[in-house]
Amino acid sequence: MKRLPRSAARIDWVLFYLRWPLLLVIAAELFFAPVGKSVDLIPAAVVLVLAALYNLAILLLLLGGSWFAAFPVMSVIVDSALAVALFYVSGGSVNVMQWAALFPAVSASLRYGWPQGLISAGAVMVADLVLVVVAFPELYEAPIPLAIRAALLIVGTLLTGLMGQRVMLLAIKRTHAERDVEQKRVKNIREQAHIIYEMASLVSATLNYERVLDAALDLSATSIADTGAASAQLVSAVLLFNDNRLRVITARRFTPNDLKVLLPAQSGVLAEAIGNGEPTFSAEPFRDQELSQVMALRSCRAVMVVPLQAGLDTYGVMLFAHPRPNFFDIDHVEILEAICKHTVIAIQNAKLYQKLLSEKERIVQVEEDARKKLARDLHDGPTQSVAAIAMRANYIRRLLDREPKSAAEELYKVEELARRTTKEIRHMLFTLRPLVLESQGLVAALQALADKMHENYNLNVMIEPQGDAAEQLDIHTQGVLFYIVEEAVGNARKHAEAEHIWVRLKLHAPDIFLLEIHDDGVGFDVGVVDASYDKRGSLGMVNMRERTELVNGVLQIDSAVGRGTRVNVLVPLTDEAREKLGS
Repeated sequence: MKRLPRSAARIDWVLFYLRWPLLLVIAAELFFAPVGKSVDLIPAAVVLVLAALYNLAILLLLLGGSWFAAFPVMSVIVDSALAVALFYVSGGSVNVMQWAALFPAVSASLRYGWPQGLISAGAVMVADLVLVVVAFPELYEAPIPLAIRAALLIVGTLLTGLMGQRVMLLAIKRTHAERDVEQKRVKNIREQAHIIYEMASLVSATLNYERVLDAALDLSATSIADTGAASAQLVSAVLLFNDNRLRVITARRFTPNDLKVLLPAQSGVLAEAIGNGEPTFSAEPFRDQELSQVMALRSCRAVMVVPLQAGLDTYGVMLFAHPRPNFFDIDHVEILEAICKHTVIAIQNAKLYQKLLSEKERIVQVEEDARKKLARDLHDGPTQSVAAIAMRANYIRRLLDREPKSAAEELYKVEELARRTTKEIRHMLFTLRPLVLESQGLVAALQALADKMHENYNLNVMIEPQGDAAEQLDIHTQGVLFYIVEEAVGNARKHAEAEHIWVRLKLHAPDIFLLEIHDDGVGFDVGVVDASYDKRGSLGMVNMRERTELVNGVLQIDSAVGRGTRVNVLVPLTDEAREKLGS
């Protein structure tokens, strides 16, 4: 079965409701006002029940929306058959004949027009006349009442036919109007989908968020273009936070002075939109303490502010305004919200890209600093030792001819210097990649570092782990902390003239790890050193801070001239601890 056409459905609903009063009138004629022959109630009741069941069957078809091509013709035929049957079971009642004949006449008239209604009524009258001749000859002897009923039936058929044409025209007109509305709705949905597709394509194709913001305002105007000239009056802008104030990034129909305005977003519709995290509306922007500063909004009577938010981050707002009151309907709100969501994605992508660039530059700088440190350590250590070995070798060569005994003593000194140089190089290789860290963990690596510092520089480094606290750290964090210790110990050896260094590993809290490096050196003024780092060749403290940030930790340096230095590194072990340290 096909779906029932809307115009046909309306006609069938009209006929469904008309059948019930006609059946009630005929039932009253049959059971309460019999005329002529006595009526056999059982056959009459059977025919009436069949007519009622037929009408209920039509109701089921209407509710189910089912329909087939032969249904209108079949309906007229069934109505005609019921009309003849009712006339027969009524015992030849001319009143029943008149009312029953209206069934097919009205059905055909409403469906096809008054000519077809007359044909249907005529067919029923012919069938009734045959019954009169065969079964009810007494009616044939009194033709005047029969003729009057026939004339009334013709008049009724003409009236219902004309009414049917009017109903059909109205139904067709209404169907066309509904179709136009549906087509317009489908067109709007397609246009909105196209707009969203354009926004998504632009967001994925560029990292220039300002270009996306301009496109967002243009597409916003396009999305309401179905309202005609109203889109030409749309005022729109994108405002992003800068130093805790909203600054206009791009706008449409703002005055030059409006483009310079800064809004704190602490009151009015701006604060409400940001606080609620959803679109907020205002009909009186000229009364708003902040929006009243924008001249372009003073003639507007409808303002919509959409916050640009992602999670807990608020980047700014998109503002739309129009002179027409209550301009923004549900369709406008939905499409503008979709555009704003893509705008947020563009801003996020741009910020992530900038963050990646900064991180890349930082990594390059860290690598550059590491190379400089390696070059400096090679120059200050092994290079000087190798140069000394070369000078002593030259000296020994000249001594061999004059003082062989002295040459032998010098050879012992050169051997000792070469051994010390070898240890320095091995120490440098160890600090570049401590294999023991990968195989045995942080405590073993730090102990190896302490042994090498004592062996090479006679520096006492004490490693004091507390239980298995260090084992709660992942390998990446252990590597970062190892290099922080190596940097701090190296600084203490070179600059603090320390005799003892203590490295303690313990839990500061159940979910926070503490690395403490304490020396008994000369100390320094932390503020002065921080302020002069841009003029120094060494970036030890900067390196320690950057490495601490890699593990989301906190670096604390406590020192003063004459009382040594204490370096504390707090490392979170859980997300909750990370938030706690971040606050």
